[in-house]
Amino acid sequence: MKKIEKIVKELDYNLDFLEKETEGVLEKAEESIRITKRALEQIRILFLRKKLIPKNEEIGFFKSIKPYVFSKLIYYVKLFSIESKRPRSSNKSQVKYFNNHIDRLQNYFNDNLEFYHYFRRGAIFLDEEYFMRGKADIRLFPDSLSFFTDDKFSTSHDTTVATIMAYDMLIIYLKREIDKLENNNSMETNFNAFKKQSKLFWTGNKTDLIELIYALHSSGSVNSGTADIKEMASACEQMFNIDLGDYYRTFLEIRSRKINQTKFIDKLKQSLENKMLDSDE
Repeated sequence: MKKIEKIVKELDYNLDFLEKETEGVLEKAEESIRITKRALEQIRILFLRKKLIPKNEEIGFFKSIKPYVFSKLIYYVKLFSIESKRPRSSNKSQVKYFNNHIDRLQNYFNDNLEFYHYFRRGAIFLDEEYFMRGKADIRLFPDSLSFFTDDKFSTSHDTTVATIMAYDMLIIYLKREIDKLENNNSMETNFNAFKKQSKLFWTGNKTDLIELIYALHSSGSVNSGTADIKEMASACEQMFNIDLGDYYRTFLEIRSRKINQTKFIDKLKQSLENKMLDSDE
């Protein structure tokens, strides 16, 4: 699998480069579709060359690796479609357009709720049914027929995982665009107007702080759960004198970790428990 992992890393590098260097969203999406399709085909060729694949390796491939790459293809195809039909009128009509798309994307999660919860919980008890080839059970209600037409490179639910991942990314993108339209960058102006220089500096890993911010946001502990992630990120940037950059993308990278997704939160818990033990002695 090392050659496949190398292709995935190269794909990530190329997509990151496009994000930074290409201005137009349609041009960016079009080129991203091209290089992602190429990477997916290369992975397919390498995978199908393998004769004997251990069960856990096959499950891991169809649960994590293939969906990770395929999700990017789905994301950029949908992004191209949404942006190419974006209204060129008032901000209000654009916000309405984006909100309608968010609702449609959320409907996909609702339509596949049982599997969505299975995947989100990190459950494994049905992995052999969902992520091994030759397990095409129509009673499992897969949303894609690809496993019938390309059963050597598809399982009943790898496309579903890829779609969930892609739609997560799309919702984040659309919410960010809505925020730009509604605030007209006034949020940054307001923060800067009242900004007082903090004497605190974040000396840890930037990714760790982003993990902490998203943990606080998801817990609903700030403003009774109504605080926007952008407000919380901006506040932490001021408090700790740090530029978090594209924290949306970093969060997606955190989510795509194969092991220990909450690495920093787990470290915090262990550090606090150690301190409590030390205090008792």
